[in-house]
Amino acid sequence: MISVKHRYRSDKWMNEVLLLATKNKGKIQELQQLLTPLGYNVESIHLLYPHIREPEENGTTFLENARLKAQYYMKYTHRPCIADDSGLCVEGLGGQPGIYSARYAGKHGDDAANNRKLVREIKSLSIQQRRAEYICELVLLYPDGREILARGQCAGIIQETPAGTNGFGYDPYFYVPLLQKTMAELSPVQKNAISHRGQALRHLIDQLILDK
Repeated sequence: MISVKHRYRSDKWMNEVLLLATKNKGKIQELQQLLTPLGYNVESIHLLYPHIREPEENGTTFLENARLKAQYYMKYTHRPCIADDSGLCVEGLGGQPGIYSARYAGKHGDDAANNRKLVREIKSLSIQQRRAEYICELVLLYPDGREILARGQCAGIIQETPAGTNGFGYDPYFYVPLLQKTMAELSPVQKNAISHRGQALRHLIDQLILDK
C-alpha cells in the first residue's frame, strides 16, 4: 500500500481534478485505487471530455508515447493531466510486444487475441527466454508547464496457461516468481504493491512530495 502523511494534503493541486489520459478501464481503476486515498480527485479525461479524440501514439518508446498523450490533452483541457504508457517486453521475443502491447494482434485493446498471439510466440522458447518485464512510464503535466516523470518495472515469466481472473491485459499469463502467482491471481492490494504501475506511481508521489 502507498502511504503518505496527511501534511502533504496541503499540496495546492490536491483540490484539482487530475485527469487520467486513458480509456482503459483497468488502468483507470488501478490509478484511482492508488491516488484517491492520497487526496487526489482523479477522473478519466474521456468521461469529462468525451468529444476529444485520442492522439496517434507514434512514439518509439513508452516515455515518448506517455509524454505525447499528456501534451495532447493539456492542449485541450489546460488542467493537470497524467498519462501512462505501458506494456510487456519478453526477452526471447526481442522485447516484443513492447509499445505495441495493446494492439499486438492487430486490434487495439483485444486482450484475448493479444494473449493468443503471445502464447503462440512463446511456445518454442525456453523458460529463460520467457522472462519478461512489465514496464510503465508516467508523465504528469501541469498547466504551468511543469512535468514529472516516473518509471516502474516488474519482472516475471510468461506461462502458456492462464491463471486468475483479476487484472487485465496479459496478467493471467504473467507469472511472478516472488509470489508464485500470476498477476491475475493477486488481489488489488497485492498487485499495486509490486506492479510496474504501482512502482511508477510511488516514484511519482515521491516527486510530488519533494515538489510541493
